[in-house]
Amino acid sequence: MSSVRIPVTDGTHSAANGSGRWAAGETEAHSHVVATVLMPRETPTGFLTVHPATATPARFYTRFAEYAVRRGLAVLTYDVRGVAASGPAREHTQLRMRDWMQQDAGAAAAWARSEFPELPKLALGHSLGGHALLLGNATEDLHGIATVGTARAALRDINPLSERFRVGLILRTLGPLISPLVGYAPGKRLGLGEDIPTAAMLEWGRWVRMSEYFFDDPSLGATARMARLRTPVLAIGASDDNWASPAQIDALVDHVRLAEVDRRTFTPEELGVDRIGHHGLLRRPIAESAWPEIVSWLLARLPQN
Repeated sequence: MSSVRIPVTDGTHSAANGSGRWAAGETEAHSHVVATVLMPRETPTGFLTVHPATATPARFYTRFAEYAVRRGLAVLTYDVRGVAASGPAREHTQLRMRDWMQQDAGAAAAWARSEFPELPKLALGHSLGGHALLLGNATEDLHGIATVGTARAALRDINPLSERFRVGLILRTLGPLISPLVGYAPGKRLGLGEDIPTAAMLEWGRWVRMSEYFFDDPSLGATARMARLRTPVLAIGASDDNWASPAQIDALVDHVRLAEVDRRTFTPEELGVDRIGHHGLLRRPIAESAWPEIVSWLLARLPQN
């Protein structure tokens, strides 16, 4: 396991040279993502990049990454700018969610192509990370995409009503009110996970108010972008995910017109647990028994298979 710093500059990156110093291209000291690379003992069969959910640190994906490594993959996990090791959030006030999806995801994927050009590429996106991929970001040379809990995330679709009220209070009222005052969105105190930049909170709060989520934002062009995707997709969800129900996931992937899309919904009964939720499918105590199926699907997309 090794740590790397991947510069992000308007959607581009500069790789480290042999001396370990970064090449020209990083315009600000904090304009980079901190990533971790895990390698199998034998020669990897492919390279998997894990794109994180909003306010979710890279360390959350370590156990899943370790499992994928045991299956023969090299794996990259990373923190988007303004979150966890790539923070602090107050130094990235103007970063929007679309910047994470376009620039940070793109930089991580470009680094993988640059440093491991010989390995076929795969990607897994959790929630926002899946949005990034389905919108066509970081998909160059990908052979397969798995999304987990990635859905049309409009507030109107969240159930039960108590959770809809809680999320609406955070994203429509408390977050937009507090964030400009303190210089960042205090995700830890609001119950969202990690702290995130103000602009990301404001954009998120605007999108959840739209009936079709970011598909109703003409500046993003989401409908046309998803319709152009050609990489095979496995869209995974949990039956009890209040933030990404099976119906919400279906509503999202219905916009994928050209790519093959497989759907898989796991239930608590199937995994022998009381609850899965939005993050459970990537937690070892809850869903380790689901990981063989997920990774096997990805491995089956590799050229040699």
